[in-house]
Amino acid sequence: MQIQQHRLTVATSGQGLYEITEQVAKWLAAQPVERGLLTLFLRHTSASLLIQENADPDVRRDLESFFQRLVPEDPSLYRHNEEGADDMPAHIRAALTQVQLALPVTDGRLALGTWQGIYLFEHRRAPHRREVLLTLVGE
Repeated sequence: MQIQQHRLTVATSGQGLYEITEQVAKWLAAQPVERGLLTLFLRHTSASLLIQENADPDVRRDLESFFQRLVPEDPSLYRHNEEGADDMPAHIRAALTQVQLALPVTDGRLALGTWQGIYLFEHRRAPHRREVLLTLVGE
C-alpha cells in the first residue's frame, strides 16, 4: 500500500466552473499506483468541488445561473457582509455543494464516466488562488 500527496494550485479569474480533470490526471499518471482511491480536498470555504458533465458548456452555464438564482448576492439577506456582497453567498453555495471528492483509480487512471470531469466551482467574483490537496492511497 502506498500513499502519495500533492498540492494542486488553481488560479481562478472569478465566479465559474474551472475544469481540473487534466491536471489531476497528469499528476496521477506519474504515480506508481495501479488501483486505489484518490481524494481531492479543497482548502477553502467559498469555493467547492464537483464532478459534472464536461461535454456541453451549457451545463456549466446553467449550473452557474441556477446557483446565482438560488443564493442571490443581496447584502440585506445576510449578517456577514464585511468581505463583500458575494462572500456570504459564496459560503452558502460551498455548503450546498462539497469540498471533498473521492474517486476510484483503475489501471493507474481516474475511473470517471465518459462525460464526467472534475471542476473547481469558484463562488467569489474576484480572482483567487485555490489549493486542492490530492491524496492517493493504493497499490
